[in-house]
Amino acid sequence: MTDSPAALITGGGSGIGAAVARRLLDAGHRVAVTGRGEERLRRFADELGRPEGLLTLAGDATRYEDVQAAVDATLKAFGRLDTVVANAGFATHDSVAQGDPAGWPEMVLTNVLGPALLIRASIDALKESRGRIVLVGSVAGFVPTPGNLYGATKWAVTGLAENTRREVTEWGVGVTLVAPGRVETPFWDGLGGLPEGHLLTADQIADSVVWAVRQPAGVDVNTVVVRPIGQPN
Repeated sequence: MTDSPAALITGGGSGIGAAVARRLLDAGHRVAVTGRGEERLRRFADELGRPEGLLTLAGDATRYEDVQAAVDATLKAFGRLDTVVANAGFATHDSVAQGDPAGWPEMVLTNVLGPALLIRASIDALKESRGRIVLVGSVAGFVPTPGNLYGATKWAVTGLAENTRREVTEWGVGVTLVAPGRVETPFWDGLGGLPEGHLLTADQIADSVVWAVRQPAGVDVNTVVVRPIGQPN
């Protein structure tokens, strides 16, 4: 596997990030995943049988020192970096008019600053590999909903994807924004359960990420919005 592509995924221990990691491993990539919880990362590695091509790295996606350390560890372990997936993120599930501001700074930092830090830390390695940046956004970053500060952070990610593409495309680096609709993940735990109606699975979103990553050289897929049939917004 010494010449196989290498990927780094933030928030990779569960949900969409874990599904992307599994799909990339199945496709022959080597994969590093980060997350704040060492126990969650340990369980994830155990579930997969601790494959040779998997590296787990505890760290905070909002701290540049941690993000840079994850990039350095990936390069040290795998010798290259071809793809980064900015997946870490969460919602406070409240509104700007009636919510609790105490939870907002962490959400804004994780959802907006985190992807920017990953781009900054990895860009030199991605220039060398002519690799790809994948940002996991949301339909909420395209469709306004009343008082939704989480949605505002995802609008920021939508803008970050295009702003980044315009800077890095001349270096041969691709940028893809994958914006899911409703997905069956732990995202909904803060609301007490899954919403009504059809939901996508994390594996279905992972398929979209891997499809973008595996485009032929010279092809840059920029925006992929994926909704379940039946989601109107």
